[in-house]
Amino acid sequence: MRTIDPEKHQAKLHQILEAAVACFAEKGFHGTSTKEICSVAGMSPGNLFHYFPNKQAIIEAIAQENGREMSEHFAQLAAEPDAIVAIERLVKNLLQQYLDPTYAKIGVEVVAESMRNPEMAALFAASEAAIKGDLVALLQRGIVQGQIDATLEPKFAATWLIALIDGAVTRSVLDLDFELSTYTPTLMRMIRRFLE
Repeated sequence: MRTIDPEKHQAKLHQILEAAVACFAEKGFHGTSTKEICSVAGMSPGNLFHYFPNKQAIIEAIAQENGREMSEHFAQLAAEPDAIVAIERLVKNLLQQYLDPTYAKIGVEVVAESMRNPEMAALFAASEAAIKGDLVALLQRGIVQGQIDATLEPKFAATWLIALIDGAVTRSVLDLDFELSTYTPTLMRMIRRFLE
């Protein structure tokens, strides 16, 4: 029996997911075939199916990877004593990540697919719930520490902060003149005034 090298296995998974993200960003979930993912990943269909049984499993793995990255973001912010500074850092990091053209296109594709596909909607909802839960906890911490307005309802505030980020991603796709570095200072001022 052949032993599996965990590092090589992980590297191959990463290679497949990167190829899939590039394909999905260019052609969408429905427009992308597993054959195209194999071509971009530089592997045979048999090799791909050794890692993922179908395209849906690849999409799920991308969502799980995104969730893991988000958990890491929030874990890093736990050491920041000022909750508002932590939220500002989170927003800046997410905007940098989400406004990458490939990531932005995938984000819009996920929303569109979630409206058609109940499985995708459930996957997206679970990811959103995890992010929102972590953000609510961060807001609650800021309220307890006296840094954030105690009259704010954390669940509603988290929803609006996420909506601001989502709006920026959509704006980056639809508005060719949208330049993150130009608009970020105003967004940070809005967030700080909203929370203080």
